[in-house]
Amino acid sequence: MLKKYKKFIFEKNEPSVYLRDDEMIHPCVGAIIIRNDEILMIERQKFPFGWACVAGHIDEGEEPVISLIREVKEESGLDVISHELLFEEEINNPCRRGVNYHYWYVYKCDVTGDFIENKDEVKNIKWENIDNLKKLNLEPVWKYIFEKLDMI
Repeated sequence: MLKKYKKFIFEKNEPSVYLRDDEMIHPCVGAIIIRNDEILMIERQKFPFGWACVAGHIDEGEEPVISLIREVKEESGLDVISHELLFEEEINNPCRRGVNYHYWYVYKCDVTGDFIENKDEVKNIKWENIDNLKKLNLEPVWKYIFEKLDMI
């Protein structure tokens, strides 16, 4: 839980920042979206590269669920209609903003709507059979998350 970290206050629309010892930590969310036996996967346009689920930093002043809904909409065009927190954990995974540690809130989500790709962040988006996850060039953090959830 993030309560054990020291909180820094920044401007809205910037990632929240916490401090553990001398290490900065960004809180972030991930959305595992499954329909039938397929999972929604995106290939990132920017670092960290690879295939991943929809994810992103929690902006200053946002609650995790609000961030989840925003990130799913921004990266896929889909609307979250229900969500369930699967786990939360601090993970060592660097981001392009120079922070190495992230406190993850990972949710299983049901969605509705049609894809509207965000070409600024998403190179490709597809429904992938869950059995094929091991074959993808996964972002390291998503490889860890899928292993932790016994999905690969």
